[in-house]
Amino acid sequence: MTPLRSQDHQALAAERVFDGERMMRDRVVVLREGRIADVATDPPAGLPLVRLPAGAILAPGFIDLQVNGGGGVLLNDDSSVAGIARIAAAHRRGGTTALLPTLITDTRPAIRAAIEGVAAAIAAGVPGILGIHLEGPFLSPQRIGIHDPGRLAGFGPGDAELLTGLGPRGITLVTLAPERVPAGAVADLVARGARVCAGHTADAGPAIRAAMAEGLTGFTHLFNAMSQIGPRETGAVGVALSEAATFAGIIADGHHVGDDQLRLALRLKGHDRLMLVSDAMPPVGDTRADASFTLFGRRILLTGDRLTGEDGTLAGAAITMAEAVRHMSTRGGASLDEALAMASSTPARFLGLDARLGRITPGSAADLVALSTDLSVLGTWIAGEQAP
Repeated sequence: MTPLRSQDHQALAAERVFDGERMMRDRVVVLREGRIADVATDPPAGLPLVRLPAGAILAPGFIDLQVNGGGGVLLNDDSSVAGIARIAAAHRRGGTTALLPTLITDTRPAIRAAIEGVAAAIAAGVPGILGIHLEGPFLSPQRIGIHDPGRLAGFGPGDAELLTGLGPRGITLVTLAPERVPAGAVADLVARGARVCAGHTADAGPAIRAAMAEGLTGFTHLFNAMSQIGPRETGAVGVALSEAATFAGIIADGHHVGDDQLRLALRLKGHDRLMLVSDAMPPVGDTRADASFTLFGRRILLTGDRLTGEDGTLAGAAITMAEAVRHMSTRGGASLDEALAMASSTPARFLGLDARLGRITPGSAADLVALSTDLSVLGTWIAGEQAP
């Protein structure tokens, strides 16, 4: 693992600083011992000063809730500390300073191994690992997407304990189809500390609303692999868009969701409830000429920036969070401030981490991203340490 470069006390000056809610002009962000000590108009005397290029933006580091892989690594195939570190490093280059490695539908032994791998990565100090996202295996076979139907399972005794095995060592996010789990399962998961999202669901609405009453608070990759709005059926999309208290992740890569749908979701949910996610696969950050890979024996092809199985089924995404911010702010109807919030302060609030992440304010963790005028990543900092 390449160490981050540490500077206990320094200042970063930028023409534009987005604090998680609004854009400020000509500010100096003072870092001390991994946290933000001050946001000032003038550089403090005697501190090392890094002045960002003209027009650059300093923003809270991006928080990605759905990262299946990166750097040539798929979590399902490699949940070692080294594998998870490669995934995190690949996404740091795209502006992500905190993430949930995501396990696609797999067997119970694989779930257990992934949880222990993430726990080991957190204990080893791999930068940016918040916990784990378990996407499946309790999903609808009618909305399976690229997941392996042979690995779907029914929710049984011991599964709530299994899924929440990370415990206080990190955050656990579970995606499930509410109609595929028994009454009380969501409440049990929430009581054990998990956050629960609906995804890969064929339910027309009633099971989702029942799960919300038990503590379900979000939706995984809105519009994709879920029931749609019909003339009389609300569907998962309709519930997500009509229930103001819920959060929803969305993939702004130009393939998973049309630009009109991005604008509609933003208008109905607002940037404070709609979250950008990458749904990234191993090709993100993979420099090989042929970045294709296999997923449970199926060959996944990368054509341009589109990932599909050989039958054309979308197979995750090949996008960074910085690219998602660019797409959302240029084609998805969001202002730059809104798109940046969707990648930082909004997911922080969904995870209950907004007291320390997703903002540039005194006391927050010094997790930062510097962006050029075209939203290319100039650099990232995690706990005040600059990534290579």
